[in-house]
Amino acid sequence: MIISALLMLTAGIGVFLVACQMMSSNLESVSSKRLKRLFNKAGSQNGSSHWLQRWLGVGIGTVGTALIQSSGAVTVMVIGFVNVGIMSLAQAATVIYGANIGTTVTAQLVALGLSGSSGISSTLVFTAFAGVGAFLMLFSKKDRWRQTGGIITGFGLLFVGLSMMANAMDEFAALHEVKLFLASISNPLLLVCVGAVLTAIIQSSSVMTSIAITMVMTSLITLEQGIYLTMGSNIGSCVVAVLAGLTSATNAKRTALIHLLFNTMGVMLFMLIAWAMRVVSQGDTTIGTLFTHFFPHAPQIQLAMFHTVFNVCTMLVAMPLTDALVNLSCRVIRDKPATQSDEPHLYFLNEQMLSTPVVAVRQLKAEIENMAELAIKNFRHALHIVTTLDYKDLDIFRKNEEQLDFLNRELVRYSVLLSGKQLNDFDHQYLISTVRTVSDLERIGDYAENIVEYADSLRDQEAHFSQYALAEIRRMGELIDELYTQTMRAYHKQDLVALGLANQIEDEIDQLTDEMERNHLQRLSLDICSPQVGTEYISLAQNAERAADHLINVAKTIRDLLPNTQNN
Repeated sequence: MIISALLMLTAGIGVFLVACQMMSSNLESVSSKRLKRLFNKAGSQNGSSHWLQRWLGVGIGTVGTALIQSSGAVTVMVIGFVNVGIMSLAQAATVIYGANIGTTVTAQLVALGLSGSSGISSTLVFTAFAGVGAFLMLFSKKDRWRQTGGIITGFGLLFVGLSMMANAMDEFAALHEVKLFLASISNPLLLVCVGAVLTAIIQSSSVMTSIAITMVMTSLITLEQGIYLTMGSNIGSCVVAVLAGLTSATNAKRTALIHLLFNTMGVMLFMLIAWAMRVVSQGDTTIGTLFTHFFPHAPQIQLAMFHTVFNVCTMLVAMPLTDALVNLSCRVIRDKPATQSDEPHLYFLNEQMLSTPVVAVRQLKAEIENMAELAIKNFRHALHIVTTLDYKDLDIFRKNEEQLDFLNRELVRYSVLLSGKQLNDFDHQYLISTVRTVSDLERIGDYAENIVEYADSLRDQEAHFSQYALAEIRRMGELIDELYTQTMRAYHKQDLVALGLANQIEDEIDQLTDEMERNHLQRLSLDICSPQVGTEYISLAQNAERAADHLINVAKTIRDLLPNTQNN
């Protein structure tokens, strides 16, 4: 009997975890537009008042977690944002506070599912959703409907797993030896540790809390024991954040530490309150008796409500202490001297963001836009060098070129990894275009290198361009700067007007290239320019035109996104 109960419990946990993952991934895809808006707000609160920023962070964390049903995913997102400098530590802390509140939604759903009369229970009704969602997934042709089907299926499977766990608990409850053993575990600190360890192993506080709720409902443990197990699960949930922080930069490690400090502080606070209540009432009043009084005859509701109250109260206590938590994390994890600051690296992406594809796509776009800025900077450096033979910025040029080569390799690799994730139609189409875009930007860097080589040739020959040629080169540089501005406006906002302006500027560049070639031949015939600079000048004009072609290619990628633009 014990073996069959253990097997059923294991199966129930497995189904529950799969259901959570299915709901999380599909909710993330369906809610991607809302998530992008939420985290855009989280990263751009600098103009807001101090307290408005903090409450906005809590709201973002709560809603974001409720949308994707995963506080771990939200926390990993936040660590990634801190890692690349999008969020401050204080902003990240408040989002984490909200994420802890958002994760209580699952416990409330579980409690609702376990409620019901002797007739058709809520659990039975909710499990039927798995079949409804499965039909949608199998027979729908549109991604949106398939993703909705995935959400409904995950929701139903959540209660299938819950029902299996409850049945396993019923079997355990029938075993007198098991009940005696569990009853002997009454030490609050031990129960907190058990909850933390089990959550760290499962890596899901939702599953641990759901198990505790089913154990309380089947009278396998008391409400008091369930409360301490639930508090321990909050500490165990920090394992995901700690693991994400270990491989990240200093501020990301501090974010993970703040998460751990926040949850540990909440547990310590409530354990102190529980101890004080027992001492004052001489053991007659506990946290459990309070929730039993307010929610009688519904043990599952009692524990779910405690979970919510616990996280809300911890947030309220932590809010005014945010600066202290940030300062403590900075004292514990000190800044290290930057030893490899010049090494090529990703600015806006890390591997942890792959667990949240919708955010990874957003950050991939930011990384590509940063790559475009590096490419145009190098092109400007190249024009400056070739027109002045001033090499003082050559080291910067070389470092930028190394970074462009690195980004070319890493962004293609990252795009391939991201393409294996579940994405909505818009993000999937955008991802298809990224490989071409990255290649176009890397080619602009190559043409900049070619132009520096022409400068080397002029220097070796002790030659230089005429004032007429220099004026044409400067005009070419101005046009390419204008093209870059309109290209990035079109790329960033899917702006058709900017695309039209970019096409006009590109036509002007083509015309200027032809003029440069004709004018140069005329100057040669008039002996205004020397023949030894002729090859370099014509090649420079052609390279500039090709760089402009690659810029306009970047702008034109929005055409593939336009059918979906209205919905994204």
